[in-house]
Order: sequence, then structure tokens, then C-alpha cells
Amino acid sequence: MTLLSVNQMKTSIGQYHVLHDVTFDVPEGGVFVLLGRNGAGKTTTLRSIMGLWTPSANSVHFKGEDISGLHASDIARKGIAFVPENMGVFGGLTVEENLVLATAKGKFDATRLKRIYQLFPALEQFWTKQAWSLSGGQKQMLAVARAIIEPRALILIDEPTKGLAPSIIDAMAEAFLEIGETTTILLVEQNFNFAKRLGRDMAVIDDGRIVHTGTMAGFAADTALQEQLLSLSA
Repeated sequence: MTLLSVNQMKTSIGQYHVLHDVTFDVPEGGVFVLLGRNGAGKTTTLRSIMGLWTPSANSVHFKGEDISGLHASDIARKGIAFVPENMGVFGGLTVEENLVLATAKGKFDATRLKRIYQLFPALEQFWTKQAWSLSGGQKQMLAVARAIIEPRALILIDEPTKGLAPSIIDAMAEAFLEIGETTTILLVEQNFNFAKRLGRDMAVIDDGRIVHTGTMAGFAADTALQEQLLSLSA
């Protein structure tokens, strides 16, 4: 079943045409990875889906409904969360306060909070600490926890491994695999070794256009294609 369908999406920022007929489908469940070089249009794609930039009309469908003209807050209410590259946490608030702000009614569901503690034990340890005092990896954990503190059908995550230590990246991979069992993840990532551990399906964007779609297993096995599209080796 297709959860999110992006069809010929165009996005302009000011006078610049950034995305050109971007098309891909995200199936329900697991992790879908959008790969690409710096400046290829990955972040703009996520921001357009989320309504932070305005995509072309009738180009984004979520659960069969056209959401391409909706405000970001309305899109969020439909069950989509966004974890931006800058993490979007509030440094002057505690871990607890950051998570409270992400709840619908200002209080926690005990079962979901317990799951967050299991996924990210450091957050329980630093529960009363202000977010600015956390490490980069802990801030990333908090950002993801904010996205899943309420039930979500889809989470958009923008380059979560950027600047993180290998041990934190490994822990993040395990958490994403577990989250993907119940919530679909659309992941933008440049770290191919991380992405290929997680992705079931994938697409490559270059110069604002999708240049390849397929399974991650197939792409990971084709080093020539990786070199051609990403300037990476497996």
C-alpha cells in the first residue's frame, strides 16, 4: 500500500526553480531513503511535503488525500512529523518540556513514553536537563522522540547522522529499525553505509529531479550505479 505519493512535484523558492517534476511513492511501513549529493534538492523535497515550502498543486498525496495546498500545521495533524536537519529542539527547555510541547494535550501517554525510554535511554537519564547541555547525538535522539511521542503514520527525517560519532550512529540505526516496524520513515541521508542498513526502498535525487528509484538491496549491490549517481562506493 502506498502511504505517500509525490507526483511531478515542482517547488520554486523566490525566483529559483528548485524541484522539477519530482516523483516517487513511499510504501507503508519500514524506511524509504532519499539519497543525493549536497544541493540536489533533498531537504527542499521534505520541506515541500511538509508544507514549509509550497509545492505545485495536486502533487503530494498522503493516504490518497491531496495535501499539497495545506499549511504545515494541518499536515502535522494528519499524522506526519518532521525532524529537520537542525533538530528543532528548544535549548532553553528541559528534555521533559521539549517532549510535553510535542504532545497533543500537554500530557504523556505512559506506554509511548516508556517506548521512548527504551529506544533512547539517555533521555530518561537527562530528563530534567536543558536541551542545550545535551550532546549532538542526544539532541538528535530528543528530536526523533518529539516526532514519535504522539502516534504518527509518517516521519520525515533530514540527515540525522550529520556530525555524529559512529557509536551514536549505530544506536540511531537500531532505533530507526524498531520505529520503522510501526511507523513509516522517509529518510534523507548522505551517509550511504547508514542508509543501506535501513532502507527497503529508495530514490536518488539530482539537480531537483529523481534520477533513480528501486530497492535498496538492488542499489547497494550496484557499485557502478552508486559511483554514477552519488560519487560513492559501497
